[in-house]
Amino acid sequence: MRQWMIDAFATAPFRGNPACVVEPFDAWPDEAWMQALAAENNQAETAFLRATAEPARFDLRWFTPATEVRLCGHATLASGHVALAELDVDAARIAFDTQSGRLTVARAGAGYEMDLPADVPHPIPPPEGLALALGASPVEVWTGQYVVAVLEDEHAVRRLAPDIARIREMTFFEHRAGAGMVAVTALADAGAPYDVVSRFFAPGAGIPEDPTTGSLHCTLAPLYAGTLGRASARFHQAYPGRGGDLECEFRGERVLLRGGAVTVLEGRLRL
Repeated sequence: MRQWMIDAFATAPFRGNPACVVEPFDAWPDEAWMQALAAENNQAETAFLRATAEPARFDLRWFTPATEVRLCGHATLASGHVALAELDVDAARIAFDTQSGRLTVARAGAGYEMDLPADVPHPIPPPEGLALALGASPVEVWTGQYVVAVLEDEHAVRRLAPDIARIREMTFFEHRAGAGMVAVTALADAGAPYDVVSRFFAPGAGIPEDPTTGSLHCTLAPLYAGTLGRASARFHQAYPGRGGDLECEFRGERVLLRGGAVTVLEGRLRL
């Protein structure tokens, strides 16, 4: 059985966010086995595919090293890349049936376009302990599937050194946001080749900091569509020493995410 490591939201190796994608199964393996493999891989996500009667449609599940999640953008992009570039599926678009509904990945120029559900956030008062956990006072705070702290500028986002243990302990259940997961964001500096910069801390899912988070941009895209006054924007997730880039377009109930993907490793599981 083969497995690939894909750098998603990247146009070159060692950029974006790595995800492992396992060769499609005919039937789901035991969940404990999938979780153990995800922990062994020790990447932000391991994607598991199940084949269907349609060559260009798969069932898809995602596991972090600690838990199964309902939505993962970068591992969906990686799975689409595997189907189109490694498995040579003869299709322009790959469909995935998931816990978050039908998701698609299509060829788009030299990269891909992914269609995910939008998560329109709403403003909230800063949750108790958030500024202490971040080590910075947000200008404003929004919530959707995650709590998003807007900081003063790009420099504040990049220099942030949060208390990961404190973030892990934060619940946000009253805001329906994921426990132990916080994003920070700001408008980019003038002259930057992107419009918005962000970072994402997810110790609640076993990921101290995620390099590039597709699902986060389901929230950031509608947030900044209002701020910028336009549907499309360029985003940079500023994971130190790596980072990833994507273009997002807010379309009401959906968000289109565009970016590249690069295969960096192909291996064979001896299991």
